[in-house]
Amino acid sequence: MNGFFDIPSDLQSSYLGLVSTHLQEALIPVFVGFALALPIGLLCVRVRWLYPPVLWITTVLYAIPSLAFFVVLIDYTGLSRLTVMIPLTLYSLVILVPSVVDGVRSVPEETNAAAAAMGIGLVRRYVQVQLPIAVPAIIAGLRVAAASSISLVSVGALIGNQGALGNLLTTAMLYQRPALAVNSVVTTAVLAVLVDALLVLLRKLLTPWQPPSDRKVRRTAARAADAPGATRTSPTAGAARAPEHVS
Repeated sequence: MNGFFDIPSDLQSSYLGLVSTHLQEALIPVFVGFALALPIGLLCVRVRWLYPPVLWITTVLYAIPSLAFFVVLIDYTGLSRLTVMIPLTLYSLVILVPSVVDGVRSVPEETNAAAAAMGIGLVRRYVQVQLPIAVPAIIAGLRVAAASSISLVSVGALIGNQGALGNLLTTAMLYQRPALAVNSVVTTAVLAVLVDALLVLLRKLLTPWQPPSDRKVRRTAARAADAPGATRTSPTAGAARAPEHVS
């Protein structure tokens, strides 16, 4: 592990500082993209013909290489974190908008009708009824967007050391220190896994009404069967005995 956490002084940051910067540059665009996806999703649900062109626009933006985005934005935002975060925000929309739309459309019509009959308005119904039911689909989109954003931040190393942990890749080539490259890759992967686990936990906290998975049900049933005093039944229990042959 010699040199694994030895960060060169020209990066002007410690290892924990690079981790903090990486998380900021990765997750702030996801949160901003999510805030944009909520009203866009509502609009696409209410005006159905609007969804295909919105999806087409977000897909086209996602297809633009990040370096091309950086080159265009440098004239306006300079060599700053903003130059990295703006493209990541736009990239997240191609994942988050469909997640919101699909989640809201999965709400049963009976639920929407009951909410409307109770006099709940459109915006209030969207926030208090539709979005809570759409949480599983939305969290699934957030998981993909967060993992994608965490990996793409490293590209910012090509524009004035704005790549956080990605800066270790260029530094590893500059100083011939492969340990720094390994550090960058491993830490980025660990961050993606930890953020994904936190989002899974958030989904479980927000959806206590969801039934447990089949694996969990089977595990609970197995524990109940192994509990002391549990009655076990053999596969042939209850079967009728064949009459004995009397010679």
